[in-house]
Amino acid sequence: MDQRTRDLVAAFRATYQTEPTAAVRAPGRVNLIGEHTDYNDGFCLPMAIERDVRVVLRPRSDATVRVFSLQEPGRPPVAFTLDGAIPKAVTPADRWADYVKGSAQVLGGTVALRGCDLALTGDVPLGSGLSSSAALEVATIRALLAAAGLSLDPVVIAKLAQRAENSYVGTNCGILDQLSSSCATLGQAMLMDCRSLALTPAPLPAGVAVVIADTGKRRGLVDSAYNERRAQCEAGAKALGVSHLRDATLHGLWQAAKAGRLDALALARCQHVVAENGRTQAAFACLRAGDAEALGQLMDQSHADLRDRFEVTCPELDDLVAIARSLPGCLGSRMTGAGFGGCTVSLVSLPAVAGFTASLGLKYRQLHPAMTPAIYVTGAAAGAGPLPLAP
Repeated sequence: MDQRTRDLVAAFRATYQTEPTAAVRAPGRVNLIGEHTDYNDGFCLPMAIERDVRVVLRPRSDATVRVFSLQEPGRPPVAFTLDGAIPKAVTPADRWADYVKGSAQVLGGTVALRGCDLALTGDVPLGSGLSSSAALEVATIRALLAAAGLSLDPVVIAKLAQRAENSYVGTNCGILDQLSSSCATLGQAMLMDCRSLALTPAPLPAGVAVVIADTGKRRGLVDSAYNERRAQCEAGAKALGVSHLRDATLHGLWQAAKAGRLDALALARCQHVVAENGRTQAAFACLRAGDAEALGQLMDQSHADLRDRFEVTCPELDDLVAIARSLPGCLGSRMTGAGFGGCTVSLVSLPAVAGFTASLGLKYRQLHPAMTPAIYVTGAAAGAGPLPLAP
């Protein structure tokens, strides 16, 4: 066990006066390119990151679930029963537990669960665009399955986690985050086909690092324009006579706009999605060819489209991307995640990483003195799975 898991076990022991019997983990993810394409049945290019949510557990003899988080110090465990509908949190301080409750409710409709005591911790920054909520959902489902002595296919786990966020939490997200957390491959990025759920791995180019920079600006997807953007895409697809924008073309968009079926705003939203699908497939080809420079150019183009056509960036994201591109060794940079705040992802030449990270933080703080960006250099981590509890 590493120190994070030891601390979690110690907290479990102190709270429940017993020992955990199993542990699981689920990583966050960063999307190299392919933003707001997942719920349009399109393509994404994510990888899991070296930050995760961890859960230790012990089964109970009744239907009660108790859970606490090390990120909520001093608060007693949240308790609920698996018998019947599970109510949402009544206080804002306990809303983090809705991701656990939603996962339990959805999973309980599929398999027979048993009660358990849970303790969790996570180092995926909250509200950063690195899929902290998906990591929590996937880790919770893994923990509940372990408590019941059951297992499910990782793709099925991802689908259940997405359903929990859609139907219980209320965020109409696509499958990108949960599938990345559940199914990632160690050392690989993945071309994700969000229609078939096919995952095709590809290694990062030699001689480059992935650098994530957190603006420090937080947003809640339920309260943001995320659901509005999804509705705009669905309306655009309907105007084009296709089920999803995956099946649209730029020529078809122009024809629909010319015929008056798409207004200027809807046209811009749809143009981003169609172009982003093409960029993502081209980026995957760049990975296969080891062409880091071309991949970086596609990342730059993606950010410009997200800023100008899809309008989901913000001054903090735009400034962080502009600074990154001005620094030696940066091959490309873009916002990652749903937008409105959160993180950027940059492709940086290995010899330049130390200078890049130092300069990026310094120059960003000069523009935004109230913000302190967290900067992470990450490899491609493995997807969710068990954690050893042995010393």
